[in-house]
Amino acid sequence: MARLFTPEQDQFLKNHVKGIGNAELATMLNEKFGLSLTRKQVKVYKRNHGLSSGLKGYFKKGHVPANKGTHNGGWEPTQFKKGCRPHNYMPIGTECVKSDGYIWVKIADPGKWRQKHLLLWEHVNGPVPKGHKIIFGDGDRRNVDLNNLILVTDKQLAVLNRKGLIQNDAELTRTGIVLADLFSKMQERKRR
Repeated sequence: MARLFTPEQDQFLKNHVKGIGNAELATMLNEKFGLSLTRKQVKVYKRNHGLSSGLKGYFKKGHVPANKGTHNGGWEPTQFKKGCRPHNYMPIGTECVKSDGYIWVKIADPGKWRQKHLLLWEHVNGPVPKGHKIIFGDGDRRNVDLNNLILVTDKQLAVLNRKGLIQNDAELTRTGIVLADLFSKMQERKRR
């Protein structure tokens, strides 16, 4: 592998490394020796050769900022008035399709969302019992018609997925649920 620096350039770097940042050091080397080094190349070289500028990248305790006493705008006591909403605020009742493919509905502030199919099911039938899931009969997560929503047990859902019994037709999926129950009973009999 070719050397990055000549001995003269190496010595120059060692003599000037203290108190100077990598970008400034790269500029100095480029001007003095007609090179085209980047800040990153200088940084890697320093790290590989155990050289340190002594700069820590943070202000020491007691440091006075250069802009102390100046006023550049920004925060003021009246900047955020009570009731002021951000530009991307969505009111309660807003619907959107998220990356998971489900329709979500905003139900409360700040930012409380629920899946639309669950809201519809619970409105008509009450809460989903523990150990149960709501599936889409036709497999389309955007079809939240009540006739397309089917309540299944976790056990039924496992068999439906394993056997590929969820179809693009709600009636076929309902038939698949009957088959899933049948497969489960057959497995129980085999175990006995």
